[in-house]
Amino acid sequence: MGTYPTFAFILLFSATLSSSCNGGKVLVYPVDGSHWLNMKILVEALHSRGHQITVLRSSTSWYVSEFSPHYTSITVIQEQPQNIESQDLMSSFLERSLEIRRNEGSLWAFFEFYSNIFNIIRENQQAVAKVATSIFDNKTLIKELNETGYDFVLTDPTFPCGVILAHYFKLPLVLNVRWIASGEAHFAIAPSPLSYIPVLFSHYSDKMDFFQRMNNLIYHAMLVYMHYYVSVPPYQAICDRYFGNDVSAMTLTQGADLWLMRVDFTFELPRPTMPNVVYIGGFQGKPCKPLPSDLEDFLESSGEHGVIVMTLGTLLGDLGPEKSEIVASAFANIPQKVVWRHFGKRPVSLGNNTMLVEWLPQNDILGHPKTKLFITHGGTNGLYEAIYHGVPVLGIPLLFDQNDNMARMKARGVAEIVDVITLNVESLTNALKNILDPEKPYKQNMLKLSQLHHDKPIKPLDSAVFWMEYIMRHKGAAHLRTESYKLPWYAYHCVDVMAVFVTFGLVIISLFWVSCRCLIRCLVRTKKSKQE
Repeated sequence: MGTYPTFAFILLFSATLSSSCNGGKVLVYPVDGSHWLNMKILVEALHSRGHQITVLRSSTSWYVSEFSPHYTSITVIQEQPQNIESQDLMSSFLERSLEIRRNEGSLWAFFEFYSNIFNIIRENQQAVAKVATSIFDNKTLIKELNETGYDFVLTDPTFPCGVILAHYFKLPLVLNVRWIASGEAHFAIAPSPLSYIPVLFSHYSDKMDFFQRMNNLIYHAMLVYMHYYVSVPPYQAICDRYFGNDVSAMTLTQGADLWLMRVDFTFELPRPTMPNVVYIGGFQGKPCKPLPSDLEDFLESSGEHGVIVMTLGTLLGDLGPEKSEIVASAFANIPQKVVWRHFGKRPVSLGNNTMLVEWLPQNDILGHPKTKLFITHGGTNGLYEAIYHGVPVLGIPLLFDQNDNMARMKARGVAEIVDVITLNVESLTNALKNILDPEKPYKQNMLKLSQLHHDKPIKPLDSAVFWMEYIMRHKGAAHLRTESYKLPWYAYHCVDVMAVFVTFGLVIISLFWVSCRCLIRCLVRTKKSKQE
């Protein structure tokens, strides 16, 4: 009997050695901000499996730490920080966006909205493209990266610098993706009929009437313009310089081996997809941990009414003094207690039922049984945590994809939306009471959505790790990748084939018409000759 523990130890030690020996090497080029928060989860999961991770970060990075037990970092000098890395610049952008939205409905406001979006995207893409150029110009760094022998590149293609690096080093490419430089990622690789698939900034669901479908087409045209004239040019210059003008950042993105899509179909609307797309929506979800004692005591003191949690993200958490007073007054009108992640001056109208905090453990507090409602700006990470724990949502969307995210949640019957522009005490109070009403179906719908989200054969994070290791084992996944992106647009849509059919049909009709005319003329001549 005494030999069994020794034998078990030997087996465990052998397995550890095997895991270590089989560990791969992954080069990660992330996007900063909230995008890094979910990329970090994948990095930590790969590290826990014995893989070596190298993260390329910029010197101005706010979120991506230079030192970590889970990865080795390489810092690339970036002279000008991106707008998304500056709280002040993003606050100015938000202020300008809200000013434009006050005139929403006019044609001028429509073009101002897109001009504002295009400007910030253009500045960010140019800043990242400069980083990519500095990497390629650093021959020592390029040699080091080339000699390391990475198994694949993991990147977020919102800024396609990592995509270009993967092509340069001829490495398999894995995308941690929701958005690309020109909109929602599915539009790059999968059939996307505009009749029932809403585009970015449309705020529609998959049930669109005629005028909404018409608007959806217009919004899509603006994104096509953004792709060709705003997002792509900085990277096309890099591709032209290093690969020739027959290579583009978009075709390199479309040629990725694996798309780890940060949504699933409990959140995303049904749509066509592709075999190399793996849905990992909610991979950041996890059971809640015990709360700090002060928060726990506050939540438990709420009694039967429960607690509302409000946070609007890190970069844009401050609505300003005027809107903050409105929110505080509305909270004072309800019996629930409120935990509010608030920046700035303490509102004068704040009620005794509201606790202001500068930070809160969002996942843990959403998982608390006393939590009844989540008020959010509509970021994907927070929404999936709400789905994971079955908490209804009240959205106050501010920028970018947040309105579209909330439109999907509302279509599922688990959320309501309030417009920050027209926000007042009465409208916010009514929205709170409506969604908290036990006779309304929001809570039941969210619990059902949560059940659907959890009812999977494999956890999203485990699925992501499996497929990344699959790429390592097989040196890519070309057999899952469609070649449709290599076709010109007229071949993809069979315009050339239809043109041949139409031409052939016209030739047949013309021959028939000419034959009929000739026959008629012959008959007329014969008749005349008989009469003569």
